[in-house]
Amino acid sequence: MGETMTTGVDSERPGAGAPGGSEAFPDDGEPSRDAFEVFRDDWGIPHLRAADALALARAQGYVTALDRAWQLETERHRLLGTSASCLGAEAVDWDRFVRRARLADTARRCFGRLAPETAAWVGAYVDGVNDGLAEGASRAPEFAAVGRAPGRWEPWTPLGVWLSTHILFAGFPTKLWREEVAHRLGEDRMTLFATDGPGTAGSNGWLLSGERTASGAPILAGDPHRFIEAPGVYQQIRLACPEFDVVGLAVPGIPGIAHFGHTGGVAWAITNAMADYQDLYREQLRRTPDGGVEALGPDGWYRAHAHTETIEVAGADPETVEVIETDRGPVIIGGPDGASGGDPGDDQGGGPDADASAEGPRAISLRHPPRVTGALGFDVLPALLRARTVDDLDTALDHWVEPVNVVLAADTAGGALHRVAGHVPVRPDVNRLRVVPAEDPAYAWREGEAAPLPRTGAAGPGGIAVMANERGLATPLGVEFAPPHRARRIRELLGARTDWSSAAMAAVHTDTLLASSRPLLSLLAWAPGLGPAAERLRDRLLRWDRHMDADSTDATLYARLRTDVVHRLAGHPALKGVTGADDPWRSAAYPALFRPWLAAVPRIGYALESLLTVGPLPYEDRLAVVAASAEAVAAAAEETPPGPWGELHRLSPWQALPDLVPDEEARPGLAGDHDCVLSTSGVPGVTDLFARGPAARYVWDLARREDSRWIVPFGASGVPGSAHHRDQTPLWARGALVPVVTDWDLLYPTTRHPEENPAMTAAEAATAGPAVPALRAAVHEQKVEGFGTVRLVPVDPSADVDLLHGWVTEERARFWGMGGHTREQVREIYEFVGSLPTHHAYLALRDGVPAALFQTYEPDADPVGECYDVRPGDFGIHLLIAPAEGAGAVKGYTDALLTAFIGFVFRDPARLRVVVEPDARNGKALARMVRVGFELGPEIVKPEKTARLAFLTREVALRLA
Repeated sequence: MGETMTTGVDSERPGAGAPGGSEAFPDDGEPSRDAFEVFRDDWGIPHLRAADALALARAQGYVTALDRAWQLETERHRLLGTSASCLGAEAVDWDRFVRRARLADTARRCFGRLAPETAAWVGAYVDGVNDGLAEGASRAPEFAAVGRAPGRWEPWTPLGVWLSTHILFAGFPTKLWREEVAHRLGEDRMTLFATDGPGTAGSNGWLLSGERTASGAPILAGDPHRFIEAPGVYQQIRLACPEFDVVGLAVPGIPGIAHFGHTGGVAWAITNAMADYQDLYREQLRRTPDGGVEALGPDGWYRAHAHTETIEVAGADPETVEVIETDRGPVIIGGPDGASGGDPGDDQGGGPDADASAEGPRAISLRHPPRVTGALGFDVLPALLRARTVDDLDTALDHWVEPVNVVLAADTAGGALHRVAGHVPVRPDVNRLRVVPAEDPAYAWREGEAAPLPRTGAAGPGGIAVMANERGLATPLGVEFAPPHRARRIRELLGARTDWSSAAMAAVHTDTLLASSRPLLSLLAWAPGLGPAAERLRDRLLRWDRHMDADSTDATLYARLRTDVVHRLAGHPALKGVTGADDPWRSAAYPALFRPWLAAVPRIGYALESLLTVGPLPYEDRLAVVAASAEAVAAAAEETPPGPWGELHRLSPWQALPDLVPDEEARPGLAGDHDCVLSTSGVPGVTDLFARGPAARYVWDLARREDSRWIVPFGASGVPGSAHHRDQTPLWARGALVPVVTDWDLLYPTTRHPEENPAMTAAEAATAGPAVPALRAAVHEQKVEGFGTVRLVPVDPSADVDLLHGWVTEERARFWGMGGHTREQVREIYEFVGSLPTHHAYLALRDGVPAALFQTYEPDADPVGECYDVRPGDFGIHLLIAPAEGAGAVKGYTDALLTAFIGFVFRDPARLRVVVEPDARNGKALARMVRVGFELGPEIVKPEKTARLAFLTREVALRLA
């Protein structure tokens, strides 16, 4: 177990005497065990400890390469525009865009302008990645599948990964859609589909001041909703050195913790501000006699940068792309010859060539802050790790650039922060709406200026602050925001209590009320002339509680009705200019990469609330559309009754090689919808599957950091087959979180992959640990006065089968229910228990001698959970005491063991109540439970027995201790 360190800002921080030197790796390039330490918790989450910040950065890169080698390789290819060389023709569109946008060149430029100490820190991270990649790749089957070895990372690669991850974050392709709407439906309709309903937002964050919490200290919680990728886009991690000790959600490939972190003294979180900070310019380009390119600017024609690159394509011929950059920025659509991304001469609408002059076809360039300023804000990242107060964070965030975020933060001294961070250029408001002419100086950015960023230092009215992509703090900086429903619902839920705890936050994370259903249901209520079946449908949906719960068939029925309405609206004459054959998605003027932003049906689906309220259709037409949909959906429901929403509403994550690893376990059915707090966003009118959802959940507790919690959709490891590849998925799917472990003594030291840690879980220990129980790594060790040292070690089903079979088949163990089992059956049972992430079996050793069989389980993942109302924090145990013979038969034998077991259970602050279920006939066991402090509950009937529940609360246990 790790050494307890007490020096620093809190009791969790390693002191200056922590093992390790200033260099994380010796000259031979191999990681040195005494340079940094890697610990893992039960979920394989890395906790890193080093002598200084540089060694720690190397450790972070090294461990990320071990756990996420294929993900890092995928991201490296994405930023370089070389994905097609591995993934084939389907990746060419992305590669072409990245090359034309010059992302790699921008990353080099930004790296070159970093402060020297930041550049060294990023470089240390890259050194760690490069040292760990070969070993990480040897574990990842994807490399063998594509026949490639991992490529080397350059010092600027993390900046490129950040750029490629966020280049589409601000949604500049929406300006192309608005241009099409203006051209086809009229200028006054430009924002028809964008009335706070872009459908691309979903993140939540909230801050509770101490007046609303049970502890009297702030709680910061939330969940970023992004496109979900497998492996996940966030990495749970802890980074500790004498300067700082931070837990948080890192982005694989990026050093430090940018978005969500807790230093012990201050915690922070972000959501997308929905600011508009990227502009599109309509360029006029012409070819010169020597093959070069000229662009028209405010002062006339001038020579633009131009060169050609080759895209290698697996299984196909290489493709060439011309890279052009004007004074505004890189050309990402069109060109002097109509090449590279669609021929403007084939435009079917009002695309970039709508006003082409005799000089030649026009193109579109992208202007965005990192390309203009040469900065991403990476100098902020080390400062975040060192922050102690919200003032420290506030000062650091003044230099943030990309993307533009809303930030919430709180510290242990009572400080709070709610602000916007990032770079928003100063330019005419029309730039935010549409494509503007490059040659007109009126649309230029004001050089060296940035828009002022709103901020407040208060937690908010009533001690509640919420950020959910809605209009609010960032309103002056954007055009389209998320509807207000999520923010309102979060405030409503939080305002109902003043005793919030970390454990209670899951109720907010998983709320499924769909407030945006009101307009459609209101029209349904007044729909005229419905037939009997449609009347029944109307009555049913008007009685529905409007919660998109996974087991709700009413939610499915509503989704069917919504889909039908979307398609009928798409066929209405009022929208004909952008639907059917006129759908901008069909236009050849744009690269295929941007066509999802140009598709009419998804736009109608996301804007349904406004189209049914103030849209171009007369009220009578809206009623008629809803009535017709009700008839059609009712008729279909008569033939095929709706199933539970969760059977249709399944996760569909992005994977670089989706056919390599079976991913059914990565596609759970969930509750929620795009306007719920649980924002699992499908595409209304297109699919009920969802690719956007909570990419992580977090709860940062400012009273006790060890009471904080987190979860990701899959697991700590990106390696298929790893014990921690998908072990968090079941918990994530039902809204549960795992505790943030901060006590080094509760972690397992290792420098290996999480699945190779012999003390990681009972299942892993069973296969990797020594055959002799006393030689196995203990998950808990406790000295009991007058009794001896009790150690809990994982059961090894094969090595322990004789011992276990002897115990469970004795007459005294008849209530265990295994009296007639064979050795093989006992072994198989404990192999099965060891395979479950929610159930564990341990041998209790008294001074090295087996003394008891101790099993733990999560009640909501066990049949017992169906027999009573499981509370958050419930934790089940089974206990079989071995016969105490000879010198071991001391008074209070069982009570002494119980003392150790209770110490093990309640060392985790997330566990609030122990649940036991002895056979109702086992009076001796029940009497013992009562004597220890358990409160008897009701009898329950299980298939194998009638049991009596008993409960021991944390408060009682600690009082007894």
